Amino acid sequence: MNPSCPLDNVRVVLSHPSHPGNIGATARAMKTMGLCSLYLVNPKSFPDKEAEVRAAGAWDVLNNTKVCANLDEALRDTVLAAAVTARPRDLSHEVFDARHGAVELIDHARQYPVALVFGTEMSGLTTMEVSKCQIVVHIPANPNYSSLNLASAVQVMAYELRMALPEPGSVSPALNKPASFNEIELFHHHLERVAIRSGFLDPREPKRFTQRMRRLFARARLEKEEVNVLRGVLSTLEKWM
Repeated sequence: MNPSCPLDNVRVVLSHPSHPGNIGATARAMKTMGLCSLYLVNPKSFPDKEAEVRAAGAWDVLNNTKVCANLDEALRDTVLAAAVTARPRDLSHEVFDARHGAVELIDHARQYPVALVFGTEMSGLTTMEVSKCQIVVHIPANPNYSSLNLASAVQVMAYELRMALPEPGSVSPALNKPASFNEIELFHHHLERVAIRSGFLDPREPKRFTQRMRRLFARARLEKEEVNVLRGVLSTLEKWM
């Protein structure tokens, strides 16, 4: 997929939003900056009249919203997902500020689908949700009062994405085919299965194996062919076992 504008390849994903007004305000924030793909993971209330009111004319974005049962479904086929979070994380992925994170997303969105992932209004993203993304993005704010409303955070990131758009007519070098979210998830499941079967990993005491492996391969930004090679190695090991 290679749309005329990279913004067409950017998904805004809200995970478990609890206030329908924030969904509508998010649609409005997106439309003002030219974004159109909104994904909701298990929203508390949607469709909802309050969301329509707060959308204030961005009804096309709202009406085309995709509702997903889980984050895996929302990230399907993307090649880069950015977790937007203000909380410091142990074993964190590579961290970008809003401006540099937007540039990273737009670079990939010129050729492939990407996602910007936001958590719940009260607690943000879970550790597992962050682990399914490849990078972490934070919005620099007043350290004494860094709490941003969900729709306000979307507005900031939507602005930065628009500002990161390449100059008309500019040509960027083609990326090697990156692995999709689906392919990387299958690889991680395969790796865990082999680790358990080999006796290296005790499923009753997994400790932080999965989190560490996800962080490692998120930094690597795996390409499709690299995933195929790794899974080939794992399949060969399974035959030996």
